[in-house]
Amino acid sequence: MGLQKLETTIFEVTTENISEHPQAICFINPKHEFYPKKVDWLKEQFKNGLKIKLLYIKGEKRPAGFIEYVPGEHCWRSVNAKGYMFIHCLWTNGKKYHHQGLGGLLIHEVEKDAKDMLGVAVITSGNSFMSRNEIFLKNGYSQIAESGTEQLMVKQFRDGPRPSINNPEKELKEYRGLTIVYSRQCPWVARFIEEIKPILVQENLEPAIIELTTPAQAQKAPSLYGVFNLIYDGKLLADRYISVTRFLNIVKKDIKN
Repeated sequence: MGLQKLETTIFEVTTENISEHPQAICFINPKHEFYPKKVDWLKEQFKNGLKIKLLYIKGEKRPAGFIEYVPGEHCWRSVNAKGYMFIHCLWTNGKKYHHQGLGGLLIHEVEKDAKDMLGVAVITSGNSFMSRNEIFLKNGYSQIAESGTEQLMVKQFRDGPRPSINNPEKELKEYRGLTIVYSRQCPWVARFIEEIKPILVQENLEPAIIELTTPAQAQKAPSLYGVFNLIYDGKLLADRYISVTRFLNIVKKDIKN
């Protein structure tokens, strides 16, 4: 199937229509208790210029693509990207529409909205919950910095200060004991905080749980991804959403021992 055969529509999710597009909440069931919490979070962030756009293919009810982005000064990653549009999340249905250019269509939407800014920035990674850098390289982006397995990619439209990675390793050293630093930017992370409470009781653990409630706090988070940080005595044990089973394994291996 060629791209020219696909009829696509890109739809912007807003406060007024979000109830009509439940997939905007990262495909969490609308009946789940954490669905409305992400909705509330989004409604606040829409005021800061955050946008979510869904890509639909004619004849299908569920979106085949999703992108979330925001002006850099309001981004929820450990970066300094003032003056740039910053992409939080990009997803396409790769299994069904691999190499159909859907990701490029969504990236182009961001670039249109950023036409009067310095450019567009994004953090990429081979790890889960983040896009790989290949799609951005293909669309004219360049890597300007990296931290571990993650890369800061930029497409610059005009001269100006370039984005930069803040220093999450420095922040890590400040945390003692078991600490979870998180944000509701990712609804799966917010869900995780509740899911592990029985495990905490079972294992007799009392972690410090810190919610990042502003972009400025997230930009100083102890990991580049920013919105989830599982830390023990200054060591980052996980920086993505993990299952309860994975958390229990980490407790037994890295904390109890």
